[in-house]
Amino acid sequence: MWWTYALLSALFAALTAIFAKVGIKGVNSDLATAIRTVVIVIVAWGIVFFRKELPGIGTLTKQNLLFLILSGLATGLSWIFYFKALQLGEVSQVAPVDKLSVALAIILSVLFLGEVLTWKLAIGALLIIAGTIVLIL
Repeated sequence: MWWTYALLSALFAALTAIFAKVGIKGVNSDLATAIRTVVIVIVAWGIVFFRKELPGIGTLTKQNLLFLILSGLATGLSWIFYFKALQLGEVSQVAPVDKLSVALAIILSVLFLGEVLTWKLAIGALLIIAGTIVLIL
């Protein structure tokens, strides 16, 4: 079932790139990111309220909060740089290079989370890295 959500994530990430490229035309990329973030906040909290998941906030530990905050900061910086890249480059260039994050996530998951690096994962990461280099050059 996880792969269904992953495929939906990929679909919406692709739509994000297309919609963002059109939406940032003549707009400061930081302002565009801020507007997009407000929409995401409303949708995310709407889902939490609709599904009655707010009581779960009391179960968060300090470690949960710290790493969720760090994740939020990383996401925000990712979006800021992504929108700036979209403003300066073509979607067909920026979106694939952005997906280098997949290879980086594999490497970081092995280094910091102790996940197992299989040959399949290693080859996939290397192909992503090679593809990114081809697109940049």
